[in-house]
Amino acid sequence: MTIQIGQTAPDFSLRDTDKNVVTLGEQRGKNVVLLFFPLAFTSVCTKELCMTRDNLTMYNNLNATIFGISVDSLFSLKRFKEDQQLNFSLLSDFNKTTSAAYGCLYEHFFNDMDGVSKRSAFVIDTEGVVRYAEVLENAGDMPNFDAINECLKQINN
Repeated sequence: MTIQIGQTAPDFSLRDTDKNVVTLGEQRGKNVVLLFFPLAFTSVCTKELCMTRDNLTMYNNLNATIFGISVDSLFSLKRFKEDQQLNFSLLSDFNKTTSAAYGCLYEHFFNDMDGVSKRSAFVIDTEGVVRYAEVLENAGDMPNFDAINECLKQINN
């Protein structure tokens, strides 16, 4: 299933690195950026999330809450977050339900790893409506952060 701009974002309940349950529904009233990424500790994922870390003030100024989501366990995500000094929440989609609901799950990845999140970005507005959706087939590609930022600016006006 492919997420379409204008549809209500699928709700989810995932655990963060402190074992707290985070739901999308709790985020109403804020803009949310979901960054699905294949695997913690890999080069492109580290680059993407560190870029996000370094630009967090800009996202805060745009009333946006960032969540990084992968199928890694919350334990490995906790270590990854600590190692990279990430200043936003990482959520574990270990059971792969949220990645599947957002249409961003590789059936087959590389080295016989099935069911890994595709690098994807979604902007969800204060009402829970998808305003930007990008699902990348090539794990080496980065989301279009300029388009994400432009989307956030438009929905804040």
